[in-house]
Amino acid sequence: MNAPLGCCGVPARGSSGAQLAGDLGSGGHTVSHVTADLGSLADVRAAAAEIRDRLDRGDLPPLRGFVGNAGMQYTNALTEGPDGFEATFAVNVLANHLFVRLLRDRFTAPARIVITASDTHFGDFKHNMGMVPGPAWKSPDVLARTGAFPEPDTAAGGRTAYSTSKLAAIYLVHEYARRLPAGIDAVAYNPGFVPGTGLARNAGPVSRFAMRRIMPVMTLTPFATSRSAAGRYLADVVLGTTHAPTGSYVDRSRADRSSRESYDPQREGELWEAAERFTAAYAARADTSQAT
Repeated sequence: MNAPLGCCGVPARGSSGAQLAGDLGSGGHTVSHVTADLGSLADVRAAAAEIRDRLDRGDLPPLRGFVGNAGMQYTNALTEGPDGFEATFAVNVLANHLFVRLLRDRFTAPARIVITASDTHFGDFKHNMGMVPGPAWKSPDVLARTGAFPEPDTAAGGRTAYSTSKLAAIYLVHEYARRLPAGIDAVAYNPGFVPGTGLARNAGPVSRFAMRRIMPVMTLTPFATSRSAAGRYLADVVLGTTHAPTGSYVDRSRADRSSRESYDPQREGELWEAAERFTAAYAARADTSQAT
């Protein structure tokens, strides 16, 4: 798939969307934004409905890409979102799934759905230098609720929720590859460790300082990726410059194998069914509002 993107839309929180759209549009491209808090499935539903309306009116060009790049890591596994789901799972898994669910009939082939994963899903020192515990898979009904992991009130619990949510993202990409129509590809993208982002904004002051001021030095080594490099790699995946068949896992600039644990058709099917069930009410409300 190699499709030009002359126009793009960005769901973003509050006033940051207008600023981001302006920054991205400074190169002569047309960039619009839709306000959405990805921690709220009602907000995701509203944003997807607005995108659908813009597409139907011809205000946007054909939809050929979706990038689920937003992610969140909390300092515990006890943070509950407004819909009653554990907040990491809600943002990193359910928000992306609801977007795909509500927009899948609007994609025009060739199109590509890219979901940002993480090499923390490997759960070994080689891939995350021991900074994040590996995933601890459980039933999706357990993962979707707070307190799913040991010591849920600690940073280790929050990081386990994060790595587990990234394993879940890969499972869903495999299901998308099976279920989406031909010509609509789904790819999981791993940027590697990217210091200097807002991922740790809920961490304590020492951790935030280290992520902003100290860890970026690691981008001079093979152990970390700069924000600009991660952005270029992501753009190459979305545009098809990086060869990646549907269902692939792309590690920065090339397709590679994800962890052995990430290939489990039974878990993939169970997660798909649960994600469909968890988002059903929001999808049904969107269908009803569109019908009226």
